[in-house]
Amino acid sequence: MNNRGIVIFGGTGDLAYRKLFPALYNLHCLGSLPDDYKIVGIGRRDYTNEDYINIINEWTKEFSRLQYTEKDFEEFKKRIKYYKMDMTNMQEYNGLVDFIEENNMKDGLIYYYAVSPGLFGPISEGLKSANCLSEKKNSLEDKSCCMGDTKVIIEKPFGNDLESAKEIYRNLKSYFKDDNIYHIDHYLGKEMIINIMTLRFANAIFKGVWNREFIDRVDINVYETVGVDSRGGYYDKSGALADMIQNHLFQIMSIVAMEEPKDSSSKVIKDAQSNVFKSLKEVSPEEIDDVLLMGQYKGYRDEDKVDPNSVTETYVAMKLEIDNERWNGVPFYLRTGKKLHKRESEVVISFKSTSEGVPGNNIIIKIQPDEGVKINFNIKKPGTETKVIEEVGMDFCQSCILENRMNTPEAYERLIKACMDSDKSLFSQWEQIEISWNFINRIIDLYKKNSNKLYFYEVGTKGPKESF
Repeated sequence: MNNRGIVIFGGTGDLAYRKLFPALYNLHCLGSLPDDYKIVGIGRRDYTNEDYINIINEWTKEFSRLQYTEKDFEEFKKRIKYYKMDMTNMQEYNGLVDFIEENNMKDGLIYYYAVSPGLFGPISEGLKSANCLSEKKNSLEDKSCCMGDTKVIIEKPFGNDLESAKEIYRNLKSYFKDDNIYHIDHYLGKEMIINIMTLRFANAIFKGVWNREFIDRVDINVYETVGVDSRGGYYDKSGALADMIQNHLFQIMSIVAMEEPKDSSSKVIKDAQSNVFKSLKEVSPEEIDDVLLMGQYKGYRDEDKVDPNSVTETYVAMKLEIDNERWNGVPFYLRTGKKLHKRESEVVISFKSTSEGVPGNNIIIKIQPDEGVKINFNIKKPGTETKVIEEVGMDFCQSCILENRMNTPEAYERLIKACMDSDKSLFSQWEQIEISWNFINRIIDLYKKNSNKLYFYEVGTKGPKESF
């Protein structure tokens, strides 16, 4: 690992406070950060370094996975520096270079863009203009703060459509090497998402039946009880399809459906996922209402920074098919929405019934808030002379076990460490983003031309009653 520091643009934002600093604190406590590792938070607020550390202290105390202690934080805070700057002012990047040099942050940096996509370009240009993206020093006078490989982590949304995604990617490639661009999707860092491959390929009882001959349908649900909160301005321009389906749910689907990788290398795994996207069955204009349903919760148009006439969807249900030998004919149902009846993310694998009147078995992979696997199967009801069949379940609740909770890395903790180690297996790849956006764009185009229906639903319900 040649990484010696991380610079967080948007260091005073909710993501940095709630996720990034608690994750870095955990890595510090686990001894996963080099002794000289530095963390720079960048923001526009007029904080002193002491002010900033006091704020981070409170967030870390509340959100760190590992037990918080004042002793550990006293050591952790020595790594933290705050730098105030206007990220759109190119002149201020020269001062940032001096600041990084003064704090001996050399031999490779991670730049974390915890900001809106509109700032990706200005930040990259500012870093380049200040000679802060150089791979090597050209001379002793050259103030290049990055002697090793410079990496960048960007948050979703990776564009609002294919063209905007391409523009973001083209822009980043003009400043960073392709191998050093990390598209972060925190769902890929969740324990049970990673565990899907183990469940599928390391168990003979599942490996041989994970196909269309035995499986009737697959449901992937990500339900939220919250609304758009303070994200109304962003959300109204994206909607649930771009915010959740195109990245989170598509990534989960690709892991559930992909062929077994020949090895565990990042490229082989990502190629297997990409092949799923390439095999998605095309949708005809006549089918659009059967495969896509859009909804909006009542009261959404009254949210802060939301257009009072908005037709942006806060709920999506999709029915997809994968046109290959393993999955041909098996429907994949993807659903996500805001202000629903519960907060829950899960994958349900429903198996075909063995005979008429007998319920099919299913496997429920629980992602959040609880983590685990539940298997439902059939037995003869005890104490009955006739063959009365009842359904019973075996439930492995990973998050119920204290030892597991303490030893299981949080998603951002795992992903930051993977970036430090140059491991891209848990990150979205550009090819996947491009293919999935291409498919979603065609679906949206068909929807606008042939349907354009928007169903409204009450807050706290399962979504539109018309949903499938």
